Amino acid sequence: MMNDLTFCELREKEVVNTIDGKKLGRIIDMVISCTGEVIGLVVPGERRSLRVVASGESLFIPWKCITKIGEDTILAQLTSNKFADADEAK
Repeated sequence: MMNDLTFCELREKEVVNTIDGKKLGRIIDMVISCTGEVIGLVVPGERRSLRVVASGESLFIPWKCITKIGEDTILAQLTSNKFADADEAK
C-alpha cells in the first residue's frame, strides 16, 4: 500500500524510463493544475538521444506515463515522442 508523499520525498527518487532503462534524473519540478491535479513531473533528463529537447532544457513527463513509484525509484514508460519541453506544460 502506497502512502502519500511530499514533493521533498518525491524529488529524492531517481526517475527511470522503463522503455530503454535510462536514468532521467531526479525530479526538479511538478506541474499541477489549478484544481490540484498533478499534470506531470519535470526532470533534467537524458538529452543526447531525444530529438525534441535541446541542450540545457528540462524534460516534462506526463503523469499518465508514471507506472510505479517505488521506495528509491520512479518508473516512467516513455518513448521519445512522449517527451515534451517543460515550458510547454505550463
